[in-house]
Amino acid sequence: MKRKYILPLLLLVQIVFLKIIAFFPETVERLYSNGLYVWISRCSRTVLGSIPFSVGDVIYGIIITYGVVWFYKNRKMPWKEKLWKTLSFISVAYFIFHFLWAFNYYRVPLFEKMQIQREYSDADLIAFTEKLIVKTNTIHQAITKDRTQKVINPYTQDSIFKLTQNGFDKLAQQYPIFQYSVPSQKKSLISLPLTYMGFGGYLNPFTNEAQVNDKLPMYGFPNVVCHEMAHQIGFGSESECNFIGFMACMKNDNLYFQYAALTSALRYCMSNIGMKNEKEFNRLKVKINPGILENYKESERFWEQYDTVIDKAFHAFYDQYLKSNQQEDGIDSYSKFVDLLVNYYENKEIQ
Repeated sequence: MKRKYILPLLLLVQIVFLKIIAFFPETVERLYSNGLYVWISRCSRTVLGSIPFSVGDVIYGIIITYGVVWFYKNRKMPWKEKLWKTLSFISVAYFIFHFLWAFNYYRVPLFEKMQIQREYSDADLIAFTEKLIVKTNTIHQAITKDRTQKVINPYTQDSIFKLTQNGFDKLAQQYPIFQYSVPSQKKSLISLPLTYMGFGGYLNPFTNEAQVNDKLPMYGFPNVVCHEMAHQIGFGSESECNFIGFMACMKNDNLYFQYAALTSALRYCMSNIGMKNEKEFNRLKVKINPGILENYKESERFWEQYDTVIDKAFHAFYDQYLKSNQQEDGIDSYSKFVDLLVNYYENKEIQ
């Protein structure tokens, strides 16, 4: 066999292998997520966490630049030859991607580990949302002392990075599986492109850096950071990371973290209700403090500035990416964390 065919063939082998290991989540959980990955992620964050800028973004920039230059220089190369070389690169990147992080997509689902039900009724959702509104109003009032004023987060983004550890430490006392150590949170160097793509942040799977869009409205910034940190500790599902991020924020002593989590969860719940029952949505909306609604409007105005065909295209691409990685609901999987919230807090106080 010619050498140029080896790596493309291995790409096919990898795809088949992933189809097989999807049937063995307990094995992935034991050997990778709670084994090899713990060591890999700790090493990555130890080496790169103290570097003040996003190493992953720089690497992406170098690769993209090299790719453009390579295609330009080899524009006269036969297309078949170019195809085999491109597939070889993809094969290597695909292997590194899974080895360093993405096998976590195939681990045991969080609802099984925490014994949380997946189904809930409309009445369950409404009851939880009522409870969520009361809690969100209470935290909002504690911060602003005025139910009509929006929350303005006084902390810098770097301060928020440091404050996140408090919530994860307390969460880990209750659930050791959420232990987080060796911080590596960064403001993304490509925050403007991320904004146009419609993303609040992302985990770089090659460097294990939690990348956060530094242009986001600050009232919700802590929740985004905690979501990306949940990816760092080995959870691939977006719904699970929303849930873990929510709990880490709620365990935090800082009220601004709690507010960020509560407003995000409330928005998801209200959206789910609004799609099913407009009358119930309107009844619940009037119970929400006007200042909270002002924060929602602030967020809407922010994203409207960057609402172009670009974000729709990237969301369509990301939707397919998620579906190909064990998240059958695609982009809608973000809102699936409502399932976890409603059932987890069914007989518990929100705290």
